[in-house]
Amino acid sequence: MALLHDATLSPTKPEIVTAHLDSVPWGGSGPVEMLGAYRFDDPDGEVGVEAHIVARGGHVLHIPLTYRGAPIPGADEHLVATMKHSVLGERWVYDAAADPVAVGCFVRALRGEQAQADLEVAQADGSTVPRENTVRLHLDGAAGESEILTFSTDLAAPATGHALLVAQWDGGDGVVAALG
Repeated sequence: MALLHDATLSPTKPEIVTAHLDSVPWGGSGPVEMLGAYRFDDPDGEVGVEAHIVARGGHVLHIPLTYRGAPIPGADEHLVATMKHSVLGERWVYDAAADPVAVGCFVRALRGEQAQADLEVAQADGSTVPRENTVRLHLDGAAGESEILTFSTDLAAPATGHALLVAQWDGGDGVVAALG
């Protein structure tokens, strides 16, 4: 169960995603429309693993990120941004493809060993309220013993493999990761 906080973020997730897309060759140009997101639970409860599905310049893109309470030593080239979280404090945002916690979550999902997280939002009074997932995942195929994880960036040219993680959101679907 992913516990989300009703918090103020600076910069916001759309601002972080847009800046990240501006910095990568496949990121396109123009306004970014946030179509949805999904999360995985870190087994140790320390790292936020979240992927965004966005539309930009006629393309649907997949941006997997992690949110950490401290930097990953030696991973500066994979740092996407830092943000201020009004509840959790400073967060370091990384490209999930380079974060071992996220890679583990995706591999387990592609092996059928980990489902996407159900979401709950923590309220100021201490209660929690469920939040519907805007992106739903399902597994297609089966992984073999020794497989390589690949992520899709532009969903028009998805990752391929024996096991496919397929995302569905209002108005679309696409393969977001594969083992093959």
